[in-house]
Amino acid sequence: MATLNVPARMSLKHDRTWTTDRLASSKSLSEFIGFEYRPKRENGQKQMFTVGSVRITQQSSEGNPISPNGPVGGVGVNSTYEIQSDDDYEVGQGRAFASGRRKTKIVCTIGPSTSSREMIWKLAETGMNVARLNMSHGDHTSHQKTIDFVKEYNSQFKDKVIAIMLDTKGPEVRSGDVPQPILLTEGQEFNFTIRRGVSTKDTVSVNYDDFVNDVEVGDIVLVDGGMMSLAVKSKTKDLVKCVVVDGGELKSRRHLNVRGKSATLPSITEKDWEDIKFGVDNGVDFYAVSFVKSAAVVHELKNYLKGCNADIHVIVKIESADSIPNLHSIISASDGAMIARGDLGAELPIEEVPLLQEDIIRRCHSMQKPVIVATNMLESMIDHPTPTRAEVSDIAIAVREGADAIMLSGETAHGKYPLKAVKVMHTVALRTESSLPISTIPPIQISTYKRHMGEMFAFHSTTMANSLNTPVIVFTRTGSMAVLLSHYRPCSTIFAFTNEERIKQRLVLYHGVLPIYMQFSNDSEETFSRAIKLLVVKGHLKEGEHVTLVQSGAQPIWRQESSHHIQVRKVESIMNL
Repeated sequence: MATLNVPARMSLKHDRTWTTDRLASSKSLSEFIGFEYRPKRENGQKQMFTVGSVRITQQSSEGNPISPNGPVGGVGVNSTYEIQSDDDYEVGQGRAFASGRRKTKIVCTIGPSTSSREMIWKLAETGMNVARLNMSHGDHTSHQKTIDFVKEYNSQFKDKVIAIMLDTKGPEVRSGDVPQPILLTEGQEFNFTIRRGVSTKDTVSVNYDDFVNDVEVGDIVLVDGGMMSLAVKSKTKDLVKCVVVDGGELKSRRHLNVRGKSATLPSITEKDWEDIKFGVDNGVDFYAVSFVKSAAVVHELKNYLKGCNADIHVIVKIESADSIPNLHSIISASDGAMIARGDLGAELPIEEVPLLQEDIIRRCHSMQKPVIVATNMLESMIDHPTPTRAEVSDIAIAVREGADAIMLSGETAHGKYPLKAVKVMHTVALRTESSLPISTIPPIQISTYKRHMGEMFAFHSTTMANSLNTPVIVFTRTGSMAVLLSHYRPCSTIFAFTNEERIKQRLVLYHGVLPIYMQFSNDSEETFSRAIKLLVVKGHLKEGEHVTLVQSGAQPIWRQESSHHIQVRKVESIMNL
């Protein structure tokens, strides 16, 4: 018997009668470890839980325990160990037992290069998990076609799903239309005016009436996120006079930023509200809200969605200088965050962006919110079939820092090689994940996991799965337990079975979660058997492997509310079903 001394002040004991009954009724699963929660204190000493094992391991020739799934991560029969602190965590070997399933999700922007039914199918099969609708481009008719194609794809699979994310345009400041590109050269004088329809060799319009009021002499105006830059020298009531610092070709409707400042515009514009209603009518899964500066914007949108009875999660885009002092409240109010590095790097010193990326990812982890890293990840692949080495490293860094998802923008929207870009992102992410260190203990250990039984069981389920090298199976109606498990980053896949289509689509954004739709019956063992059969048929599991099965979370399924279980079961032949 393996005994784990856990500083959680809880006692979890194996119930042999309960185990025998469950084993007798199971046809596709056998030989499992069972945990059942029972608060206990013994003589004022630190509490413990025990792991009762039923032939789950065998001795190797060297005397070390092994698992049919591969080498055991660190816990064997008759072994005892303490839960490590952060200081004790050591970088170990690579994840040699990785399943081959990528855990970091891929968001693809759909545009002219990928808006056909055939291309959406190919993107999904190549690795896309979320289809992003960029409302800065296209119209409702074109986006409606994309939504219909994605829903058609989803209707054909139980174990595959593509979520839909509607990305609002937001309060963008742009230059006006020009009949032909204007060449700007270093030292040249050039002007921006709030008068509409102006386009000469030295002056163009801007679409923002307060542009003159927002800028000051000495400010740097960036065009296209810094592709060109101009220094403000003076201004009148309707004109901003500049000198070109870095030149280039100014084309129609280019995005303008003032370094270190945000435009005094509402985060959700009238156009955005029209697009949000379009999303409600079509049942999209996520909104990505541009230029969020405060939590009030999130609350406003959530109140609107509540009034519409719309179950859509809100992802805040961190891309404004004004959002940085309010990061904690913004992320707390949201359902997740996107690090939009393009505008963020234009409004703030560019050297701050990598540090902010790491900080935002860490904050989202601490709040159990998914986080997406976006912008310029494979920018060169818009025009070239292979990425730069720096771009490959950028993807790897985002994966190593723990991003739930990484995003492609122009690469898939209007690039020449959209499928190759997805393939590169998939391959780099998968290879990086396989090189990450392993430990029997989840690397995220925060005291808050003790505040709720579900959180404690997510932590210890991850410890079990990592120790025995097993995937995790969870049955969920709300998605809460799958989200908790994702937060603790188990080394193997989290198979999240749900009887709610909305939950299935939402969970696809979370790191390591493979959501599967399945109706639950009143018989837990019959439902378990159907789930295992599906996983075996689809090639996710093999006969003889073991799985860690978790019964915990916000809503009890086949258990009393006070009862939480972790089981390690062996997969038997589906021919016995």
